[in-house]
Amino acid sequence: MKIALIQMACSPNPSENVDQAVSHIEKAARGEAQLLCLPELFRSQYFCQREDAALFDLAESIPGPTTEVLGKIAKEKNVTILASLFERRAAGVYHNSLVVMNERGEIASLYRKMHIPDDPAYYEKFYFTPGDKGFQAINTSHATIGPLICWDQWYPEAARLTALHGAEVLVYPTAIGWYPPEKAQDGAAQRDAWVTIQRSHAIANGVFVVAVNRVGHEIQSEGGDGIEFWGSSFVCDPFGVILAQASVEKEEVLFVDIDLKRIEETRRNWPFLRDRRIDAYGGITQRYIDDAT
Repeated sequence: MKIALIQMACSPNPSENVDQAVSHIEKAARGEAQLLCLPELFRSQYFCQREDAALFDLAESIPGPTTEVLGKIAKEKNVTILASLFERRAAGVYHNSLVVMNERGEIASLYRKMHIPDDPAYYEKFYFTPGDKGFQAINTSHATIGPLICWDQWYPEAARLTALHGAEVLVYPTAIGWYPPEKAQDGAAQRDAWVTIQRSHAIANGVFVVAVNRVGHEIQSEGGDGIEFWGSSFVCDPFGVILAQASVEKEEVLFVDIDLKRIEETRRNWPFLRDRRIDAYGGITQRYIDDAT
């Protein structure tokens, strides 16, 4: 199957971003991609850099205006689209959600981000209620997809449970970058850690991993240093080999061909799922194990 990773910069105008996404989707379809993924919260700039109740107005219902647009283009181009949206579920209940639009233009699945960060410039706990739909594996026409979102990518438990549901491809729409004052000293290590943890999920579970980031330096209207999103969208195979990777600073549609038979080949030789000691993992559900008590 062919995957298209849509690495894009986002403007302050949601309508412009949706139009730009549609243009990229059309390009991906012309390149015969079958599965297309947009970056996290592509409809706006990354608003979680500050806490501002007025920004809840960016949210929309699912189904809603953006899924209507994406559903139409998915049906027209006969493609599957994964899109992260700011979901208004009810008054005061909002999620960072990922919709899977199938080739019929329908919502095949809705995943809500499970792990919500709360760090300087990433104040997501102010905006998002943690997901309540659990980890999923979604059957599409070409592969079984495991939808996850950004901060989820740092947790091996999320990758493992999604893989155990039968996912063949873990997909992480992402909005991650450098805090400019830290870039010179820590930037290379931060980006390398981001790539390494996701490659490890591929290896440990024998699955493909797709990470789709945005690009651009986004500074809030109040000023400050902003975030310099580092792009670098990539796909790795079930043994962590990077098959293709996008640039750090450019918008692009990255095409990657993957062969799902690689999963069977890898797991036969590296049977990590077979050798798991499921009888000994009870402690994983605890926050921390203090043997002294």
